[in-house]
Amino acid sequence: MSSYILFYATFVYFFSILRIFAHNSRALVVESNVLLEQKMTSGNMTSAEKAVLDEIEEKDIDFLRLQFTDILGTVKNVSVPARQAEKAFTDGIYFDGSSIEGFVRIQESDMRLVPDPETFAVLPWRQSEEGASARMICDVYNTSTGEPFEGDPRYVLKQALERADEMGYDVNFAPEPEFFMFEEDEDGRATTETADYGGYFDLAPKDLASDVRRDIIYGLEDMGFEIEASHHEVARGQYEINFEYDDALATADNVGTFRTVVRAIAAQHGYHATFMPKPIPKINGSGMHTHMSLMDESGENAFHDEDDEFDLSDTAHSFLAGILEHAPAITAVANPTVNSYKRLVPGYEAPVYVAWSDRNRSALVRKPAARVPAASRIELRSPDPSCNPYLAFAVMIHAGLDGIEQDLEAPDPVRENIYDFDEAKREDYGIETLPSNLGAAVDALEEDEAIYSALGDHIASKFVEAKRQEFEEYLIDVSEWELDRYLETF
Repeated sequence: MSSYILFYATFVYFFSILRIFAHNSRALVVESNVLLEQKMTSGNMTSAEKAVLDEIEEKDIDFLRLQFTDILGTVKNVSVPARQAEKAFTDGIYFDGSSIEGFVRIQESDMRLVPDPETFAVLPWRQSEEGASARMICDVYNTSTGEPFEGDPRYVLKQALERADEMGYDVNFAPEPEFFMFEEDEDGRATTETADYGGYFDLAPKDLASDVRRDIIYGLEDMGFEIEASHHEVARGQYEINFEYDDALATADNVGTFRTVVRAIAAQHGYHATFMPKPIPKINGSGMHTHMSLMDESGENAFHDEDDEFDLSDTAHSFLAGILEHAPAITAVANPTVNSYKRLVPGYEAPVYVAWSDRNRSALVRKPAARVPAASRIELRSPDPSCNPYLAFAVMIHAGLDGIEQDLEAPDPVRENIYDFDEAKREDYGIETLPSNLGAAVDALEEDEAIYSALGDHIASKFVEAKRQEFEEYLIDVSEWELDRYLETF
């Protein structure tokens, strides 16, 4: 009998081991996280981390900027001597999280930065004969639990990508961030005098900032960007530089890097570059049209179906329907400032109507023409470049995946110019309007359980608190427009 019990116990033990190894890929991810924590204490490094150390020595890097973002999308960094790189990989770098917008209270302030070696890049404007600086983007860990910090926007995006992975998809994004360049005064402060008076696709001499854009592109390419195109935008002093499609996490990293590079190199030329959505009244504002698609487990574009009238698969239609369904709540995250809603008004090429089209740019979502199946995608036209890209991409992904899970059906496309519709015709077409101000957008976010929960309780509550305060401060302020209009009238 005892030998039978021993046999049974041995069988159960080995069966348990087999179940662990036969689990799905998610189990491997959990295991890799455990190994990461072991590595952090054992001093072992991955081949990617060792390659970074070699590159630091080869390129004579003397300082490292370890970067992360707060919930508002502002890039923060801790600078350390390059000799601390190995320690950063093996132990992490500690910092006071209570000083960062939306992170933690002072009694729970210790946070740890863990650099991602895949994001190592030399800063092109910080190179000299004496040495150079480089940056790595970091994940933030909670020191009390050893787990990823739920208030880290990069972690929120990773959670969205994990959901997509569980559904069998990889997610690709390609944003088109626009920006203005202004002259500086004698004290180095930004003015609203534009760098030129060119228009859409203009050349020199009207596009006087083409040399600045050229240096920006060189700087971006030095940091690993694949640049597709660069041109003058519609408004004077406004520009766009497009970089290639990539996975959503790398693209979000690139948006933060893009903003940093543009500002730094513009400053070298004596200009102030801004991603403020609407710095000048009565002209077009700056958007960040965002293209997105899903790839299935076989590596094929899950959005493409050549038998569909619009070359979009059922998956794409449902994803698109999810974006439309959750558009009001997405707006709070993708258009997160009071100034964002000065851009989202009819007449300045910014979409305000919740509809889609395969050709009409007045709709919120557009299906661009695709030369090959791999290029089939949808374009959300409402986001602006002031948003936190990690959070904005995360809520877009969750919205689309929610559409797939619920098997939502997209409405018919609208091929007419919606700006020409009156309210009655919009009602006939069932076209709703995006929130008209930040307060209404935050209301929509709080009412949308799927999008609110996509941010996680920590970030959602902190984000709403910050945006409520911003909107209240805006409401009680008295603008120059009001003074000019009313001060001597009444």
